[in-house]
Amino acid sequence: MLKVGIIGFGTLGKCITKLIQSHQAGDVDLKAVLVRNKLVANESSEHPFLITIDENVFFNQNLDIIIEAAGHDALQLYGEKALRSGSNLMVLSVGALADSDFYGKLQNAATETSKQILIPSAAIAGLDRIAAGALGEIEEITLITRKPTRSWYGTFAEEMVDLETINEPYCIFDGVAQEAAKLFPENINVSAALSIAGIGFDQTKVKVFVDPTIERNTHTIHAKGFFGEVKISIQNIPFKQNPKSSPIVAMSVAKVLKNLTSSVVVGI
Repeated sequence: MLKVGIIGFGTLGKCITKLIQSHQAGDVDLKAVLVRNKLVANESSEHPFLITIDENVFFNQNLDIIIEAAGHDALQLYGEKALRSGSNLMVLSVGALADSDFYGKLQNAATETSKQILIPSAAIAGLDRIAAGALGEIEEITLITRKPTRSWYGTFAEEMVDLETINEPYCIFDGVAQEAAKLFPENINVSAALSIAGIGFDQTKVKVFVDPTIERNTHTIHAKGFFGEVKISIQNIPFKQNPKSSPIVAMSVAKVLKNLTSSVVVGI
């Protein structure tokens, strides 16, 4: 049985927890959750696992896998410590890896401890095809992301467009993943995952739209190279509580955990 810990107990962390507790994530035991809020930590007695604000207590739980579900700052603060504590690290705030120095530190920590950094498909699809295609020459990869207006409140997009009055799709970014991941840390982690699977942050083209005409977070990938050509379009239903993310992200985490404990693994 895998012993698992989660950093973060917001909408995403709670959804992952439910999937683990309902046995949809395979042979997994959720041992501990690390949070910032003392009030949340006080709820620990209501759950069959530890909730703590004490990072030393959390990292001393002898965990097999630690899942980061708390944002870029949390990954930068705890990512290396998670690996050096003897755990594999599953990263959801993949955009933080656009910082090459930070990514390098995590890779060194993983190598030195013989642990792995796991990046699930999360809100995107086709990473297996892209990563396989990258073993040959890939000519280009383009990601077009469209999200409804409510997904952009509290982000950089508010400086670009009036979210209250916009009535047609508006392109707020047209460039490469390196810059997109920094500008939209909570909305464009998919571009970072795609970049790592494929041809890198500086070569992966990205377009981002605020689109008041849609209700779902939409990602379209177009890639071509020696392997052929692929075009994938994904429509994710966002969380009501946190429209910047989607339930499929938590479901993807559960799928990775299930793969690690299953006798049959599909789609790797």
